[in-house]
Amino acid sequence: MRYTFTLVLCYAFFVSSLNLAAQVISDDFEGSGTITSWFGDDCGLNIGFNNPFKIGINVSDTVLKYEDTGGQYANVRFDVSPNFGLSVNHSFKLKIYVPSNGITGSQSNQVSLKLQDGTLGAPWSTQSEIIKPIVLDEWQEVIFDFENDAYINLDGNSPPPNTRTDFNRVVIQINGENNNNQVIAYIDDVINDDSTVSGSVFNNLVWSDEFNDVGSVDGNKWFHQTQLIAGDSWANGEVQHYTNRDDNSFVSSGTLKIKAIKETYIDQGHQKQYTSARLNSKFAFKYGRVEVRAKLPSVAGTWPAIWLLGKNINEDGGYWDNQGFGTANWPWCGEIDIMEPNVAKTEILGTWHWNNGGGYQLNSSSVPITNTNTSQNFHDYVLEWDSDSMRVYLDGALVNQMATVNPFNQEFYILLNVAMGGNLGGTIDSGFTDDAMEIDYIRVYQKSSLSANKVLYDNKISFYPNPVKNELNIKFSGGINQTVLVQVYDVSGRLIYKKTHQVSNNKVTYIADSLKSGLYFVRLTTNNTKINSFKFLKK
Repeated sequence: MRYTFTLVLCYAFFVSSLNLAAQVISDDFEGSGTITSWFGDDCGLNIGFNNPFKIGINVSDTVLKYEDTGGQYANVRFDVSPNFGLSVNHSFKLKIYVPSNGITGSQSNQVSLKLQDGTLGAPWSTQSEIIKPIVLDEWQEVIFDFENDAYINLDGNSPPPNTRTDFNRVVIQINGENNNNQVIAYIDDVINDDSTVSGSVFNNLVWSDEFNDVGSVDGNKWFHQTQLIAGDSWANGEVQHYTNRDDNSFVSSGTLKIKAIKETYIDQGHQKQYTSARLNSKFAFKYGRVEVRAKLPSVAGTWPAIWLLGKNINEDGGYWDNQGFGTANWPWCGEIDIMEPNVAKTEILGTWHWNNGGGYQLNSSSVPITNTNTSQNFHDYVLEWDSDSMRVYLDGALVNQMATVNPFNQEFYILLNVAMGGNLGGTIDSGFTDDAMEIDYIRVYQKSSLSANKVLYDNKISFYPNPVKNELNIKFSGGINQTVLVQVYDVSGRLIYKKTHQVSNNKVTYIADSLKSGLYFVRLTTNNTKINSFKFLKK
């Protein structure tokens, strides 16, 4: 526990953006913090509680204990003076641990940080909030960046939080408000300081495969790994041969199919009863956002995986080992599993395996799924990875996260495969004939010039409502009568809309009803080449 900042803690659901004054506001709950006004609203609060879970990223002795015993709007909070200057320090960071045996009800597992004006009779009326998903039963670090994260203004007419100077209160809620469920949580190392975040987004597409061709997999992008790595077998008790045949991997109708087949097949002197495919990307990279949109096989015994290995893995028959990069055995090379289902196909796991000198290490967590849903519908499996942290998401929900440690500071490559049987495949259905993982696209983004920390806000331009449901209104002051180029980007930097509009009655309207829920960036270019940018949240 190093630092902590002023918060209000409660089970709530809001999103916002914030910046603090040049002061550093922190609390480590061991006597070296600057926050002296902690207060619990309808909940128990202990700012000197012995850490009951001295594991993982937090082995400090003392933490804040928050106990919501069923209060409808329970939270913890603190006030500061002078007000936050969010144009300077717009980020808050904290560590949190929520034990699964300390919660009741069916609320989403999340933590919300709200900024309010405590001098108002109804301080929540003008609040701005950011909500982040959390996982249970482990310490995790959560960052609330009021310049770059999606936020929710309770008053839709409020400007972006990083332009405001009226905030002097921090409120933290867990698992949402307006309910009578119970929650026990532990908070530590709270800090408001922009040195805690990089302030940029993954917006530069550096490699992708959209699978829009027909026929064989693109050999310029993918390598078929077929050589057995464990004598007569693969690792983990799997029972398939991997082949380079189009029968097992091919592109059609805009998607890649990796198909497992029940058939007698002899290769490398060994006979097996199943075939499939294992692809290595011929692209390796360090840090970025990996997006994979996929459907999963459903039959018992299939074991699909979307994952990464260190480029330096010493694995005979792998693409990068064949190129001479194989210098480290597993798990010294590191492994990142973006997607693996459990045997019962009721959970999706996000996992890291590594050894950096302290012995074999494993960090795994999961979120619930239904087999029918993941096999009949496409879902988004995402890794965000930078020099500070790594996070795995399923459809935007956090699956797992951990700090970036060795060896996760080197180049990795992508693997796609469907194994049969083994540790996570389990017993193969006796009626199995074939099944496939289907992938719509794979995209790798890294950080570049469209970083959100460069988003500008011009007081002469306003936009509303925010969040937006159907129409986003962009209003210009000063009698502007000209054309404006409107460009809309998603959170990964993809351009999804570009059109020149005529300003009418000082206003331009963008129809947003076709957008998925999430955060978007708008860039405006007027006919005098002046560029303004802002972000909005689509409901």
